[in-house]
Amino acid sequence: MHDCQGENLLLSAVDWVYGYLFRYKVHFHITLERTSKLGDYRCPRPDHTFHEISINGNLNPYFFLWVFLHEAAHLETHLKYKDVQPHGHEWQEEYRQLLVAHADLFPSDLQMLLKKYTRRIPLSHPVAKEIENSLHRYDADYDPDDRPLTLDDLQPGDRFALKQKPDLLFEALEHRRTRWLCRELHSHRQYLVSGAAQIIRK
Repeated sequence: MHDCQGENLLLSAVDWVYGYLFRYKVHFHITLERTSKLGDYRCPRPDHTFHEISINGNLNPYFFLWVFLHEAAHLETHLKYKDVQPHGHEWQEEYRQLLVAHADLFPSDLQMLLKKYTRRIPLSHPVAKEIENSLHRYDADYDPDDRPLTLDDLQPGDRFALKQKPDLLFEALEHRRTRWLCRELHSHRQYLVSGAAQIIRK
């Protein structure tokens, strides 16, 4: 992709993101890297009367937009439906619509994957993983042999430690949309862990 084309895409994306934040009066934060998640949305409540979105600041611009649209879909879902499953049918449809509407803000190679991803509901988790792997190609220091290992790279029965909690040993039990049901092997307690969580294979 020519640099000028890339700059135009990013300028258009910045304009849209700023407009979106202004329209919904979103409190927006760019955070330090979080190994457990890429972004977060918090809905208004009595002690927190505004929409809030945070995105990891170490993401490349296209990955940043991918995650922002994910969190914006949570905002749209809250406005329309209030209390529903975080990544249920309603959220998937809102995310699908946002991706279709703004696919032209991504490079052409990613647009093909986005078209495949948004073809039907439920959204395809393997295609989402393929998109995220492709998004990493736009990292400034991209090295295909040096990509962080995440929980989504494992299979049921695999053992691992979370990068942020290396002293605890877990077993991956079952994949559930964007999260995994895992068991901590010492206490035998079960947890739902984001598939994007960076891990150390054991």
